[in-house]
Amino acid sequence: MRREFKLPDVGEGLTEAEIVRWHVKAGDPVKVNQIVVEIETAKSIVELPIPWDGAVSDLLADEGQTVDVGAPIIAIDTSEPSEQAQAAAEDMVPNPPAEGAVEPGAHGSPAPKEERQAVLVGYGVKTGATKRRPRKRQPAGIPATPVANPARVEVDDHPAPPSTRTSVLAKPPVRKLAKDLGVDLAGIAGTGPQGSITRDDVHAAAEAKEPVAAPERPEIGREERIPIKGVRKMTAQAMVASAFTAPHVTEFLQLDMTNTMETVRRLRTFQDFAEVKVSPLLLVAKAVLTAVKRHPMINSSWDEAAQEIVVKRYVNLGIAAATPRGLVVPNVKDAHALSLPDLAKQLAQLTETARAGRTQPAEMAGGTFTITNIGVFGIDAGTPILNPGEAAILAFGQVRDMPWVVDGELAVRKVTTLALSFDHRIVDGELGSMFLRDVGAMLEDPLRMLAWS
Repeated sequence: MRREFKLPDVGEGLTEAEIVRWHVKAGDPVKVNQIVVEIETAKSIVELPIPWDGAVSDLLADEGQTVDVGAPIIAIDTSEPSEQAQAAAEDMVPNPPAEGAVEPGAHGSPAPKEERQAVLVGYGVKTGATKRRPRKRQPAGIPATPVANPARVEVDDHPAPPSTRTSVLAKPPVRKLAKDLGVDLAGIAGTGPQGSITRDDVHAAAEAKEPVAAPERPEIGREERIPIKGVRKMTAQAMVASAFTAPHVTEFLQLDMTNTMETVRRLRTFQDFAEVKVSPLLLVAKAVLTAVKRHPMINSSWDEAAQEIVVKRYVNLGIAAATPRGLVVPNVKDAHALSLPDLAKQLAQLTETARAGRTQPAEMAGGTFTITNIGVFGIDAGTPILNPGEAAILAFGQVRDMPWVVDGELAVRKVTTLALSFDHRIVDGELGSMFLRDVGAMLEDPLRMLAWS
């Protein structure tokens, strides 16, 4: 039995995603919950499992292709589905027994009045129609969703009434070849089974075409156009919304980090930190968590709809991380409740996952306060933009040797600059200054963390 697996909504308002890498190819056997593909959403790379046993019939989307939610991406030849697969794939129960399975819509079944959309297990099932962006128009001869095996697909070279459309038969590889060679499938008479178009037909049509002058292109090396998509697109939208919604104020504090750097050196010799990297960021994070306890309003959000300020009695500490795919801000859940060794382990794991591009949507949701470590780039200070939904963000500059007055005399000390941006609707100048002063005081004298914890 042939089943088509449709791109699900992973629970983050997804409308489309890019196929990053297939883990299977046509003919490969698959098992329930086997990871078959990686997709890139607006926030992260997500691995999708298959909900059936069987064999891969066709891959219905190419790597690098952007696919709309609900479009088939892979076809599986299955035997009579097991009870587990039947529940996950057809009944679409909210809590199927196979954790990590994906709930696709049943192929070919009539849509009910209130469609239940396919989602990844753990994100919940959504009810009702979802407002999505209009589907992007595809080039002539290339269907919006590639299909496997010769199947009738409508091709529209130009906007025209349905009566002018032509049906063609071609497999996805043939369609891709036609696209690469600039061949219009609608103008080819197929010589394959049932009149389907073959690769030889496409090559023949390409050879028969008259040479067409290539469009002028900018000189190589002078310009490059990079599509705005994925994490970079999401970040841009979020930062613009934040910058023009919350009134930002930024304060700066330069301080002597010499004692903190010595504390970092000593912590590295402790057995509790033997298998984890101890960096100055760890003590900055601990100082922030301690200061939040002293000034809870800094850890809050503005609810415009309810006209309320929501003060969080927990801290999900976000750490801004630069990745090849753009800026992501995963957060350590309930960081306020962690011991220092556990906080160090969580920060190390969070950073490693982010750099590998494996941060999941749930790991970036629910942040309450963010630290951005611009010092790793050799930068002293900046004016960070608030992560949406948060009242403050702290930028931690580089630690470097500088002349500093100690007991009335000049000395060379380890100095850094902190920059605190905050939402002036929630945090006034006094609160922001007191919070920043306390963080600085603890980094100048780490013993204060013990006194104030």
